[in-house]
Amino acid sequence: MLHDLFLAPFELGFMRRALAGCIALSLAGPPLGVFLVLRRMSLMSDVLQHGILPGIALGAMAAGLSFWAMGLGGLLAGLCVAMLAGWLTRATGGREDSQLAGVYLLALAFGVALLSAQRGVDLSNLLFGSVLAVDDTALFCMAGVACVALPGVALIWRPIILESLDPGFLAANGGRGGLWHLAFLALVVLSVVGGFAALGTLMSVGLMMLPAIAARHFAVTLAGQVRVSVLLAVIASLLGLLLSYHLDVPAGPAIVLSAGGLWALGLLVGPQESLLRRFRRIPVFG
Repeated sequence: MLHDLFLAPFELGFMRRALAGCIALSLAGPPLGVFLVLRRMSLMSDVLQHGILPGIALGAMAAGLSFWAMGLGGLLAGLCVAMLAGWLTRATGGREDSQLAGVYLLALAFGVALLSAQRGVDLSNLLFGSVLAVDDTALFCMAGVACVALPGVALIWRPIILESLDPGFLAANGGRGGLWHLAFLALVVLSVVGGFAALGTLMSVGLMMLPAIAARHFAVTLAGQVRVSVLLAVIASLLGLLLSYHLDVPAGPAIVLSAGGLWALGLLVGPQESLLRRFRRIPVFG
């Protein structure tokens, strides 16, 4: 019975590739998501996942449904969206969130228009992904993203913490906070692009942000939250694929919903900042 539930699905090659790809995304994305939460930039990931769509569309127009062409186009588009929003904020003195909203909405509309104009392109697969159809090319790309993102996070670990908590101190000591901020955004864009083949452009940040948000309910230190976020992402990937196999539901939404379930669990009964701990501290009168 246990074999049929948990092991038999992964005797299939496409299930093993899907699990391997999701594990690679779980290693790359959640640590960056923890820093996005720390920097109060959680919605930046949503902006970037929409911002990469025009680049993916242009890559498809130039080289067909080549994963490398679409991935490179998405990476360049995501970087352009992030830098354009930052430049508009500095040039106009406006709020960064409003500039980001304007840029990403235009980018999303432009990308959907480009993709809709191309015949033979399945828009739903690009928007929502197809985890169970991950091929070797996409798998190698996701593994490559993890191999770049993890050393990248280690490299910027100290300066990005300082830039997040006390940017004035970093600037006073010649820390070049803007450079570290740009490097951090580049890693976030790379992680989002790495996930679009499996989870699509509309869900690629689900495996990045939900475990990162949930980790705050299970760990106190930043390093602990990074470790817990990766563990939760791997568990969500495994649960989502099993649910997809046994219940015949789309794998991408099943993985994101599993990650959401783990977040809900932490929010309700987690050891840190949960509703259970909050209610226990309320004195009972009468």
